[in-house]
Amino acid sequence: MEQTNYSVGLDIGTTKIVAIIGKQNEYGKIEILGIGKSKSLGVHRGVVNNITQTIKSIQQAVEEAEANSGLKIGSVVVGIAGQHIRSLQHSDYITRKDSEEVINEEDLDTLCNQVHKLIMLPGEEIIHVLPQEYKVDGQGEIREPIGMYGGRLEANFHVVVGQVVSIKNVGRCIKSAGLDLGNITLEPLASSDAVLSQEEKEAGVALIDIGGGTTDLAIFKDGIIRHTAVIPFGGGVITEDIKEGCSIIEKQAELLKTRFGSAWPGENRDNEIVSIPGLRGREPKEISLKNLSKIIHARIVEIIEQVYVEIKNYGHEEQKKKLIAGIVLTGGGSQLKHLKQLVEYITGMDTRIGYPNEHLAGDSDEEVASPLYATAVGLLMNAIKNKAKLKNIQEEIAEEEEFVFSEQEMETATQNRMHKERKSVFDKWSERLKEFLDNAE
Repeated sequence: MEQTNYSVGLDIGTTKIVAIIGKQNEYGKIEILGIGKSKSLGVHRGVVNNITQTIKSIQQAVEEAEANSGLKIGSVVVGIAGQHIRSLQHSDYITRKDSEEVINEEDLDTLCNQVHKLIMLPGEEIIHVLPQEYKVDGQGEIREPIGMYGGRLEANFHVVVGQVVSIKNVGRCIKSAGLDLGNITLEPLASSDAVLSQEEKEAGVALIDIGGGTTDLAIFKDGIIRHTAVIPFGGGVITEDIKEGCSIIEKQAELLKTRFGSAWPGENRDNEIVSIPGLRGREPKEISLKNLSKIIHARIVEIIEQVYVEIKNYGHEEQKKKLIAGIVLTGGGSQLKHLKQLVEYITGMDTRIGYPNEHLAGDSDEEVASPLYATAVGLLMNAIKNKAKLKNIQEEIAEEEEFVFSEQEMETATQNRMHKERKSVFDKWSERLKEFLDNAE
C-alpha cells in the first residue's frame, strides 16, 4: 500500500504507548489497519523521565503495529499532556491603521502574535492560542471578523502553556525511535475529536479523560474550546493505594482494580471476599471487596472533586456558560464500575461514557472502540485531516499549472502554498520544534 494512503497516531501515555495505523474509507469513516501497544516505562504523569526506556517502548509499539498491518510507519502525529500543561484566559486588542479597509487574515495573525509576547514563567512556552470570540469597535460576540470594517479589533483567547523542555523531550524520543514528527496536538483536544459530537460541543460539554498518570479536562461551549486543565492524578494512584492498603504487589493491585473494583462501596456485601495467591510459598491473602471499593472510592472522589473545581473555575453555573450536554468520561479509568453514577452524584450533571466508535468503520476491532483508545483514535483522525489538507493543496497546484512537476518542485510549491495559508499558532510552533530537533543532531 502506498505511503499516501494511510496515517499514524501515536499516544505516549503513562501506562501504555499506542501506535495506530488507519485510513479514511469512501464513507468518511476510519478503517483501522493495524494497532500496536507496549507498556510505557519511561513516562511519569504524562512527562518523559527516561528517554532510553521511552524510545524502546515507542519502537515496540511501532513494530507491533507494522507487523499487524504489513505497513511501514514513517511520520506520526503525537499527543502531549502531563502535569506541566496549564491554561489561562487572556484578552488583547490591536488598533488598525486604516479603519476604511476591511479586516483580513493578516490582522488576525497580528493579534494572535501579540499574545505570544505574554511573559511566561521560566521554561514555559505558549503552545496553543485559541481565539474565543472577537470584538470590533466595541461590538461583541463576533465569531468571524474577516470582511468587517473597524478600527479596533479585540479578542478573548484561551492560551495553553507548557514546559518547553518536556515537549522537546517527546520530540527527541520520536526522532530517536526512527520516526518523523508529523504534528503535535494537545491530548484533551485529540480525545474530544474522537468521542464528542458537534452538537455536544455546541450545547456545552466537559470531557474528562482519566488516564494512567493524569486526568485531562476539556470544556466546550458554542463549538469553541473554553477551558483545558490537566490534573496530575489518574488510574495509577488508585492502583498505588490498593497496593499499599492491601499489602500486595502492583500487578495484583491492577488486576483487582479492573476485575473487582467499583467506585461505589455500598454495592459490595461484607461477606464478598477474593483470595490472592501469596508470594513464594506464603499463605494466600483474603481481601474484602467492600474494603477494596472503599479504597477506590476515596481516591476517585478526590480526582472528580479536583476536576469539578476546574469546571467551576470555568463558571458553568452562569446561565450563559451552562454545560447542557453535561459530562463525557473517557480514557482507561472511565471503565471503572459505577463511575458514571458517582460522577452524576458529585456534580449533579448528566454523564455518559465516551467511546470512539462513532468515527470508526463498522468492521473495526471491538478493542479499538474502547475508551482506552480514545486519545489514539483522536490523534489518528488528526493525522488523516493533515494528510487530506496536504493532498488538496497539491491537487490545487497541479490544476493551476500546466506542466508536470518533479517530486522536489512539487514539495517546494506545496510548502510555499502552505506558508501562504493561515496557520494555527500550534502549527507554527510544531514547525519550530521540528527545526530545533533537526538542528540538535
